[in-house]
Amino acid sequence: MNMAFKQETFRDDYTYHNSAEAIRRFPFPFAEDEYMYSVNIEQHNGGEPGSVFEHAIDVDEHYVAECEDRRIVLEDDPNRYIALPHMMDAQWDMVELVMESLSRDYPDLFQLTRDGDNWHWINQPLGIDQKFVFGDEATLPMQPCEYITRQVQGDWIILDQRDDDLFADLGMVTSQADWSMAFDAGMSFKEWHGPVPQANELGIFDRALKYLLHLQYGSPVRRLNWTMTINPRLDTSPENYPFWGPDNVSVTPDNVGDKVHLRVELQALFRLPRSNAIAFSVRGYLASINDLTTYPRWAKRLHRVLTNLHPDLSEYKGLDNYRQMVIDHLAPMDDGEELALGTQPE
Repeated sequence: MNMAFKQETFRDDYTYHNSAEAIRRFPFPFAEDEYMYSVNIEQHNGGEPGSVFEHAIDVDEHYVAECEDRRIVLEDDPNRYIALPHMMDAQWDMVELVMESLSRDYPDLFQLTRDGDNWHWINQPLGIDQKFVFGDEATLPMQPCEYITRQVQGDWIILDQRDDDLFADLGMVTSQADWSMAFDAGMSFKEWHGPVPQANELGIFDRALKYLLHLQYGSPVRRLNWTMTINPRLDTSPENYPFWGPDNVSVTPDNVGDKVHLRVELQALFRLPRSNAIAFSVRGYLASINDLTTYPRWAKRLHRVLTNLHPDLSEYKGLDNYRQMVIDHLAPMDDGEELALGTQPE
């Protein structure tokens, strides 16, 4: 793999940008002209070569910069990593999941060798060369789950399964869309998703929970979720709202194409073997409105989705201050052509 990692920032001067290839592989989430919250779960067992679905854990040109942004967040607020005491088996499950996945799918970037419980991990992009004893916390520089989730993109929440429910008892969350792991730690599945409008009334989370309780090891699943973000900022946490909240009123008709970003989450769920917990990964992808209008089909589809969006969802996703400006910006690009179902760019 010939991957050039960008040196870029997701805060302050915001030097983040997508290459043409990153735009092409962006996981555009709208297959039709209207959007309503749904379970939309499918098997996560590979996808088209080069797509974000190809591998279990996606690594792209933003990998090094996103890991650096995570380091900055944790340096300021170590409590973005939460681990309840009973989750140690799940922590080692996470080490195995990530190391096996990355070394299998990106062997020129990551290498794992094992001699019984003696493991040797090499992460070339981050310059890490670590020998440790699997199962022995003392042989790593920090807790196992924190150690390995500092080396992946996206947030990871580990759900403990008990009493016919799932509880958010372990997690690394530094790039969330306005929710708090510190607040949600220990919550049940439905408590965690309680604020989502329309979905609870439609029984979506009841069906999702029933499905996930029967998730099998070796059969991960995935879905897409989306919102919008002003500026390419990963850390839009409640804890740091004073740093990013005011940006929501900074959008003008002149800057809307550059400042407003579609933020798509590739959410994957993996059953873990030892703990029987579920690893829930939330990998975020950012593309500006100008990025998306590279493809006329996406410009037309997004214009229609935002125009037809239910007011409750617009309010919940925090779009009300600028949604109309985005609609007006896209309107001249939408000629009313009937679009076939699908999320493809062309």
